[in-house]
Amino acid sequence: MKALILAAGFGNRMQPLTNEKHKTLLKVDGECIIDRIISGLADNNVNDVVVVTGYRHDELVQHLENSFPATNFQFVQNTRYRETNNIYSMALAFEEMELNDDLLLIESDLIFTPEVISTIIHSEFDNVALVSPYVTGLDGTVVQIAENRITAIYPPHTQDEKFELFDKYKTLNIYKFTRDFCVNEFKKLLIYYAKVIDDNCYYELILGILIYMQRQEIYCEIIPNDLWAEVDDPNDLTGAEFLFNKPARLSILEDAFGGYWNFDITDFCFIRNMYFPTSSMISEIKNNLPFLIHNYGSKQKVLNLKLSYVLQCSNDYLLLLNGASQLYPVLEKLFANSKVLIPEPTFGEYSRVFSGSSIYQDSGEDFLDNLQNQLQEAEVVVVVNPNNPTGTTVPTDKLYELAAGHPGKTFIIDESFLDFSGQASIIQLLEDKPLENVMVLVSMSKSYGVPGIRLGYVYTCSKPLLDTLSASIPIWNANSLAEFYLEILLKNKSAFRQSLEQSIDDREAFSRDLESIPGVHCVFPSGANFLMVQFDPHALHSDIVKMMLENDAIYIKEVSAKVVGAEGRYFRFAVRLPHENRLLVDALRKYLAN
Repeated sequence: MKALILAAGFGNRMQPLTNEKHKTLLKVDGECIIDRIISGLADNNVNDVVVVTGYRHDELVQHLENSFPATNFQFVQNTRYRETNNIYSMALAFEEMELNDDLLLIESDLIFTPEVISTIIHSEFDNVALVSPYVTGLDGTVVQIAENRITAIYPPHTQDEKFELFDKYKTLNIYKFTRDFCVNEFKKLLIYYAKVIDDNCYYELILGILIYMQRQEIYCEIIPNDLWAEVDDPNDLTGAEFLFNKPARLSILEDAFGGYWNFDITDFCFIRNMYFPTSSMISEIKNNLPFLIHNYGSKQKVLNLKLSYVLQCSNDYLLLLNGASQLYPVLEKLFANSKVLIPEPTFGEYSRVFSGSSIYQDSGEDFLDNLQNQLQEAEVVVVVNPNNPTGTTVPTDKLYELAAGHPGKTFIIDESFLDFSGQASIIQLLEDKPLENVMVLVSMSKSYGVPGIRLGYVYTCSKPLLDTLSASIPIWNANSLAEFYLEILLKNKSAFRQSLEQSIDDREAFSRDLESIPGVHCVFPSGANFLMVQFDPHALHSDIVKMMLENDAIYIKEVSAKVVGAEGRYFRFAVRLPHENRLLVDALRKYLAN
């Protein structure tokens, strides 16, 4: 068997990384992309390799000849690589190479395990493509399949805005063709099309024509998405590094602190409502997306009004935020010279923003007594209800009484997780009996399930405070997608309530399953959509977070450093879907058993 590798392209999407280096010489997990391909072929006893070069021809040829002296290379140079596409490169190869054996066709921007090549070589089908189920982030040629046979091929230029991807399969751009097919069908039509009709299109177009004309059947082998990666741009390199360099996974995620759609993981760190928005809401957003991205959002006054419809409260006291985190720098400046009291533990923004603050302890139970004991010297009091990471929840009416009894102190009450607690918002009480010393801050991503849209708000009956906060907000503070989401929330209130109820049921079931694990000392009661779990000190390996990410693609968060002075190890687990929660429980049992 002979291999044909298409490596002529300029790699313009990979700039600036390819300005001084051929794209295939970029490294993933310390190894050049092209080296992985040649090594994978050699591991499967494929040592006759034709490489179509173009951009930085001499550099690539020298590297391959020096690095793989046992491989029999033939180089075909496409001097028109800047103005042609892969159909022209392949036509040049077919004209110059000797088609005396079956052929493996491989594009050069691929990273894969050696078993991928083994799968196609040993396939029962003569003419076969490797494909994977389409997932978000993949681009390029996709196919329709039926009973292991490709029924239609769709190169990128045929995929308009109405093209549906999610019932398709992505080609790996690795094919196996028989010599007879190449000589008698593929070669003739491909060379004619490239020379006479269009030299700036894709060779898959020719395969599609042959399939449509029923001149040839092309079959497929389905490859799991975690065995390969396509690297078209620098972002793809990060995804490939995560996939193939397992020891680096934790540092990659920690450095990114988001953008996890690029990584195939089950994330128990970031927290959101898993049942909302509904599929019908997502469909409505999708259908309106062209209009939304072509229009500006409304001014702040209109945004506040639309938010008030959702919350059913006065818009005079509301300020819509581009995520609750937008307010933290403002709070830092506003209360820079104040004596601030915050809970311990609590999530990082409050301890960062109020770095010189005093603390009151949240031991996983009602923390109001601890708060009241240290209240005297404070000018600003932060209450996170339910608290993160403990999940501790205090009655709303008790918080209102506390704030009402201390009118000279400012209370910042964070209710980002309150919807999962069964408690009513303090806003309802403030609507009836306003208190000017209370500021309610909410991140809507947790309960409304849309961290990517960036929605949050602040509510305060203090007009001077609201004016100060409003002055820090830019025009067009929320984008049109966020505004549209507020609009469709109004007709999905029932679905929202059901999503909360289902999340609470899942939390209780998840808690019971976690309690049954040997080595678990305590699962703390939680009013949020997460659980804090205390493990016995030596129940888990010290590198359990790294181990689970490398071996199981499960991302968990240890919060032991936040729980000062307590024994054991503490983890906060987001409540996900039931089958995912069970996946985590089973993985923990596995590591405890070892």
